[in-house]
Amino acid sequence: MSEFIKQFYDQAPNIPAQVLLPHELEEIQIIKQWLSSRRNGQKVEILIPREGHQQELIQLAAENAADTLAALQAQWQADRHRQEEALAELQAALSLTKPPNRIECFDISNTQGTSAVGSMVVFEQGVPSKKLYRHFNIRAVSGPDDFASMEEVLTRRFNRWLAAQELAEAPGKKPDQSFALIPDLLIVDGGKGQLSRAIKVLEHFNLIGRIPVAALAKQNEELYIPGRSDPILLPRHSQGLYLMQRVRDEAHRFAITSHRKQRTRTGLVSRLDTIPGIGPARRKALILHFGSIQNIMEADIDELVKIPGITESLAYSIKSHLE
Repeated sequence: MSEFIKQFYDQAPNIPAQVLLPHELEEIQIIKQWLSSRRNGQKVEILIPREGHQQELIQLAAENAADTLAALQAQWQADRHRQEEALAELQAALSLTKPPNRIECFDISNTQGTSAVGSMVVFEQGVPSKKLYRHFNIRAVSGPDDFASMEEVLTRRFNRWLAAQELAEAPGKKPDQSFALIPDLLIVDGGKGQLSRAIKVLEHFNLIGRIPVAALAKQNEELYIPGRSDPILLPRHSQGLYLMQRVRDEAHRFAITSHRKQRTRTGLVSRLDTIPGIGPARRKALILHFGSIQNIMEADIDELVKIPGITESLAYSIKSHLE
């Protein structure tokens, strides 16, 4: 009930001080204190209707809340069953020693080799764990080479795993949980070429045999695994295939999102570089403050001169060059 009151109060901050509850609760004092704190210390009284229309309304609200909770619990159980079924199917299809409770998937996105970005998404127990997502701006690859980009991304991912192991042994240090663990299944978006690069990286880190790896090709949803020339085709309507598609699509979405941000940032930097008097420090300050060329163009002179290093004459120069 306290969570219900919290959600209600968040949605309606101007509710009256008197709140009706269906029955007395042991946590009533805690609720009063919490509501009082949300009302800047104003006193909150909790009344308990015993009869009449108000009591009927409270009873109806309680029944509706119970029905909603039951529906959510049923949905949660159904989702959990599907996830367990999907993981079991992948374990069987890929001959894994255990269900792949932590799945990592990697994808590459670029525009003719520019602003290339690699994505890493993590699914735990069949559910996306977005706090563990990471992206990598491709540094060592020039041109549209997705194979080399995948190798760079995976190498950096497992270099960070090694660094996390060292950090975990240092007192008072907390490693990044995105890299501290190795996956139960590593997936790369692509076919045999991407799989060969993934295997190369795992061999370099002596992880062959410790991390199962597979490549998921888009055209026919084919799974390629080491040591097998022909692909694995999961049943078309199986939960295992649905999970693989969700993981791959999420990696693709996250890669494209990161790539677009990088491309926007690159375009912004390029335009600012053409302005006389704008060096790396001033360019960085403008990007951090305004975030886009459009925002800089819409800013007035007074706003621009608030940026460290931007004089009034330079502000006028920025405006004239961007018009």
